[in-house]
Amino acid sequence: MSRRILVIEDNRDIAHLVRLHLRDASYRVDAVEDGSEGLARARSGHYDLIILDLMLPQLDGLELCRRLRAEENHTPILMLTAKTAEVDRVLGLEVGADDYLTKPFSIHELVARVNALFRRIDTLAQRSEAATPEPIHAGGVAIDPTTRSVSIDGRAVSLTAREFDLLLYLVRHAGRVYSRTQLLDKVWGYGHEGYEHTVNSHINRLRAKIERSPADPKYVLTVWGVGYKFTDKYVDD
Repeated sequence: MSRRILVIEDNRDIAHLVRLHLRDASYRVDAVEDGSEGLARARSGHYDLIILDLMLPQLDGLELCRRLRAEENHTPILMLTAKTAEVDRVLGLEVGADDYLTKPFSIHELVARVNALFRRIDTLAQRSEAATPEPIHAGGVAIDPTTRSVSIDGRAVSLTAREFDLLLYLVRHAGRVYSRTQLLDKVWGYGHEGYEHTVNSHINRLRAKIERSPADPKYVLTVWGVGYKFTDKYVDD
């Protein structure tokens, strides 16, 4: 059965182009032009992915995303943002978007991003079916891959889907250093040059949630000139 995608975009030309190419890629696509209708459609639970523009009439994309996540709706969200609106991209990630693409964008890259998101979802599902992974403990960090839950020193921490995937990957390979490009490939499922800042944003958000002092982290460490790693200090915990 083909995946269903909801496109929430008020620019009719962009929405038509996105819908056309996604349908050519064998996806079933619905498109709406305002945030209120988009929220109602998203709440239906009939979609496997939401492509969400930030600037929408009636209800903007950030608030729409925030409401869905507050309702425990974890449908993956690919957010479309203006190229100069860095603060919006950061806020989008913070409220629960799984990925973002800046306008103007290549329609072929958008389709590639969608494909990568679904590959990631399928891989996680296959791993879950193959075996029930054991909870992981590393210092004060406790991760349950089955329930996709995280706690720090017994305190539950709410992570976005992508933040969770990033943390889990780093912890499972504690001590190994990964470049931003490698993390894009391993966690996001693509390695497009020029999007390494996506990794930086997620690392910063992750540290803000799990580190006692994000400016002086003890878990997710920077290896200057190379990339990031999860400390191997707790590898035997």
